[in-house]
Formats: sequence, structure tokens, C-alpha cells
Amino acid sequence: MNALVKVLVSGLVQVLSIAVLLFVPAGTVDYWQAWVFLTVFALSAWVPSIYLQLTNPAALQRRLRGGPTEEARPAQKIIMAGLYFSLAAMCVTSALDHRFGWSTMPPALCVIGSALVAIGLSLVVTVVTQNHYASTTVRVEQGQSVVSTGLYRLVRHPMYTANVVMLVGIPFALGSYWALVLVLPGLAVLAWRIRDEEKLLEVELAGYRDYTAKVRYRLVPCVW
Repeated sequence: MNALVKVLVSGLVQVLSIAVLLFVPAGTVDYWQAWVFLTVFALSAWVPSIYLQLTNPAALQRRLRGGPTEEARPAQKIIMAGLYFSLAAMCVTSALDHRFGWSTMPPALCVIGSALVAIGLSLVVTVVTQNHYASTTVRVEQGQSVVSTGLYRLVRHPMYTANVVMLVGIPFALGSYWALVLVLPGLAVLAWRIRDEEKLLEVELAGYRDYTAKVRYRLVPCVW
């Protein structure tokens, strides 16, 4: 199968999986927030993926290679399973909120949420273009070096910063105040992932300790 077709099929599978998590619990397709979210997600994921496939297919493969089964470290397998569960629970909770009317969110906030999702996904692609070794799995590859330019001048893990932006945006995009509660465990899982990843990087990536001395913040500038 053509590589570009594979990218499109992979993106379609992702969108359909999320659609199931939203429309089945909602019990209806009359859920405009979900349609906007899926459209934003599809465009923000497909367009950059096509660009990377044409310009840097190796970086795209690192981005697509993810999930608990792809992780080498036992802790990261658990962490990724927890993160996937948090995201799925966020979608299902939002859908149930829509179905049973647990909360009502102004449309403007929903639009802002979708914008945050788009920004988060766009930042992920920016990170991948600035660091060709950026991956969705925790590993150090042969020949890998420390990147300290671009977004890496601000925080040590800008890809996770992008994930936080998206994580916060999803409940707003889907119009659910109740789903916001699930942002907290999602953030906790990311913090655990970062701490475990840094243990690996300090041991296996030359120059990483010096980099951490220069860039103090892991996730959010002036916070942590």
C-alpha cells in the first residue's frame, strides 16, 4: 500500500474510533460539538501527517509509532495505558453529559476548546519538525543528540506541553464541564511519564544533564 494512503487510512481509523466513543454513548448523532471536534481533529492530524510523509517520513513514523505495546519500559506501558484510558473516558463522559444534560457549556467555550485541540496538535507537528528524533515512545536512538533550540529552549518536553493544551481543550470542545475532572488524572499520568523518561535520558542521552541545568522547566515555563 502506498505510504500516503497508509497515513490517510491510519487517520481515518483514529477518527472513526473517536466517533464511536462519542456518538454511541451520546445515543445520537445530533451532537454538533462532537462533529466540530472530529473535523478539527481530522484536519489537524491529516494535513500535518501528509506534509511529514512528503518531507520527513522517518519523523512521521516516529510520531505514529505509539501505544502501550510499543513501549520498552514496563512503567511506560502502564503510563500509556492510563493515558489512553483517560482520553477515552473524557470522550465517553462528554458524550454522556450531552445525552443526559448534566451540564451546559456556552457555544463560545466549545469553539475555544476546539481551537485548543487544533493548537495542541499543531504544536506536536512543530516539535517533530524541530526534533527529528521526537517520538511517541520513550527511547534513545543511535546517533541521537540533545535538541535545545526552538520550543526546546522554553521547556524540556514541548511535545507533552502540546498534549496538555489538547487535553485541556477536549472537554471544552465537547461541551462538558464534568469531563474537565478527568484532565487531572491525565496530567498526573503525563507528569509520571516525564519523570520516568528523564531517568532514561539522563543515563542514555549524552549531554542531557547539562541541558536540564540550562532549561529548568519540564512542561510549563515558570511553573514546572
